[in-house]
Amino acid sequence: MTDSEVKAATSDSTAGKMIFQPILEDGVFRFDCSANDREAVYPSLSFINNKSRDVPVMSNKTPSYIPSFECRLGQQIVKLEWSFLVVKFPAGTSFYGTGEVSGQLERTGKRVFTWNTDAWGYGPETTSLYQSHPWVLAVLPNGEALGILADTTRRCEIDLRTECRIQFISLPSFPVITFGPFSSPTAVLVSLSHAIGTVFMPPKWSLGYHQCRWSYDSQERVLEERFPDAKSLVKDLQNIGFKAIWMLDPGIKQEEGYFVYDSGSKHDVWIQKADGKPFVGDVWPGPCVFPDFTQSKARAWWANLVKDFISNGVDGIWNDMNEPAIFKTVTKTMPESNIHRGDNELGGCQSHAHYHNVVYGMLMARSTYEGMGLADRRKRPFVLTRAGFIGSQSIVKGARCTLSARILILPEAQGGKSLETIVHINRASFEVVLFPLCLWKKDGRLDITVTMGLSGQPLSGPDIGGFAGNATPKLFGRWLGFGAMFPFCRGHSETGTIDHEPWSFGKECEEVCRLALKRRYRLIPHIYTLFYMAHTRGTPVATPAFFAGGFLYLNPKDPNLRTLDSCFLLGPLLVYSSIMPDLGSDKLQPLLPKGIWLSFDFDDSHPDLPALYLQGGYIIPFGPPHQHVGESNPLDDLTLIVALDEHGKAKGSLFEDDGDGYGFTEGEYLFTHYVAELESSVVTVKVYKTEGLWKRPNRRLHVQLLIGEDAMLDAWGNDGEDLQIEMPSEIEVSKLISSSKEHHRLRLESIKHIPDAEDGSGHKGGELSRTPIELANGDWSLKIVPWIGGRIISMVHLPSGIPMYPKI
Repeated sequence: MTDSEVKAATSDSTAGKMIFQPILEDGVFRFDCSANDREAVYPSLSFINNKSRDVPVMSNKTPSYIPSFECRLGQQIVKLEWSFLVVKFPAGTSFYGTGEVSGQLERTGKRVFTWNTDAWGYGPETTSLYQSHPWVLAVLPNGEALGILADTTRRCEIDLRTECRIQFISLPSFPVITFGPFSSPTAVLVSLSHAIGTVFMPPKWSLGYHQCRWSYDSQERVLEERFPDAKSLVKDLQNIGFKAIWMLDPGIKQEEGYFVYDSGSKHDVWIQKADGKPFVGDVWPGPCVFPDFTQSKARAWWANLVKDFISNGVDGIWNDMNEPAIFKTVTKTMPESNIHRGDNELGGCQSHAHYHNVVYGMLMARSTYEGMGLADRRKRPFVLTRAGFIGSQSIVKGARCTLSARILILPEAQGGKSLETIVHINRASFEVVLFPLCLWKKDGRLDITVTMGLSGQPLSGPDIGGFAGNATPKLFGRWLGFGAMFPFCRGHSETGTIDHEPWSFGKECEEVCRLALKRRYRLIPHIYTLFYMAHTRGTPVATPAFFAGGFLYLNPKDPNLRTLDSCFLLGPLLVYSSIMPDLGSDKLQPLLPKGIWLSFDFDDSHPDLPALYLQGGYIIPFGPPHQHVGESNPLDDLTLIVALDEHGKAKGSLFEDDGDGYGFTEGEYLFTHYVAELESSVVTVKVYKTEGLWKRPNRRLHVQLLIGEDAMLDAWGNDGEDLQIEMPSEIEVSKLISSSKEHHRLRLESIKHIPDAEDGSGHKGGELSRTPIELANGDWSLKIVPWIGGRIISMVHLPSGIPMYPKI
């Protein structure tokens, strides 16, 4: 099919024609400023198969939205050409996505910059965080949706401040890909996954709770000198069900005689300055050099080091500081003039400005994954990365998921002398593991986790309790109550803060944390199933409330749900932030999507825990509570929670495999589809169909049929056999509901709320001064964090009041 051509809006300094062509599948189009620009663009580093971006396909569709391009010279960038892209939409359009960004769920009215930045202590208005996703999801007034990807690795401004308009600004010219409009936001994200790839199945153990801290500084403190025998420590932890994630940062100490430095120098793998000499920058070990992961030989060199490193008993690896972060610099990273001698298929030899957003987040993690695969090809590698780029969840065929282990035990290093010692643990307040942060520290929001899911990365979650600063008991307890339902669940805090473990904030908070984590472990069969669907179909895991019903419902039309960020969906399960007032026991009325929504709990209602609702027409599985994921057994009792729709029907699924191997790719799994139907006052729950080679375990089946106000009917049988529940009369149902409400009221009256104390139990880590240093010189004011490498966290031009960092 030949390219279609339409005229583009141009400035006086540029002439040309915008061209477009259908790619990938029906409804997906590529736009370029001109034919010459198309020939000159760099290879795609976001598409899982970059050729699919460049090869047209046959299609009878034409694009509904035509972007206009403007290519011109600007005085502010002398002799450099910038590309301006504008897409306009009808009134009432809402914008989402833009990846890992702080602030509100709906991005309308915002401007962000895709430039991976070490953003310690960021706030709601910070415009660049650790990952870059030049992507916008536009939900139209009629509920349809359109996705727009600016396929550039360079710093890109995404401007949504003008109503109903998207503007991308980046250097140099870049192609733009549109997905849709399709019938729903879910359909757009599925189409996006066909381009950038789906998340690989995470190891099941990685969906448990992770505990991490910068400053578990001694073996005595972890059990209760600094890790004289880390290998034995980890072995002891593994024997009682723990997993250990060890940290590897990219900065290699510049020290002759240190075998990693000597080996890297021999193989010529370091990033170079413009003069051809290795770049040296300060991070935790002091002066460091940095591997050039754009070179295949550097990735292979790193992978072989990781292979040896795994012998320490490592279950997973966390790549941190990989924006890359550099201390004692205004930009907080290396010079853009540095040189990467990249492979031709990645774009060849280019400056750091070109590779910054992908070289460390994606390619370092890829190298780490490959090294873990070399160490044990039977297990799915588990790699956590702080920095990343759109599509990084699928850069390799493996668990390129960004999470961490059930329990994160991070031995701290002693000077960065070798890969066997883990150097420098640091995190910015709520980052993504892929780290999306979700909750902004003081208002309990979940925006970043959901926004990451709307940008193609389903596996995410915050540093629960906040990395920077001290949490209060109520903040930590409510945060963990909500965070226990996120796709990724991890507590993490920085050195010098009070202890931030679930047991550190007093008995009331500890009880809330215990109930929250018990919920999570019971719901892991459901969460794991959602990840299988994300892997095989490209569907998101955690979504906003207006996604209810996936492809089928019209909730995207509801303007009241467009900005609702006090709840989120895990499939058909709605998790609503606490709807209990601090005094009294009456529920506040939540704003729910259209349809039937039935509340339930695990007999664990608490004013500091979120409320749970199941959408009518769906079934979700859960299991017994365990101390760790490894305790689960296929013979455990299986429970199905059932909520019938207005037609008396429901459906749901359960995916099961060995949890951490590759057998599922060869059919070694059991994927069961259950249905329930009401006929003649009898509800029958049965297996509708199965997929996979595994035989069904011989286990008991427990069905809980929701009937309203947390009331339910219970029935027991054998999994795989039809199970029937006789519906009681309306009078009996009314009595059951009344009894459930009374039980709920009495329970809440007996519960102690988490107190509004200003700090925790008084058990503190090594306390440091927590006050940033303010410096002023001439027209500029800086703030520096002395306890994190002298890091500059803000820089303001005093005469204008304009901060510098929104453009960094």
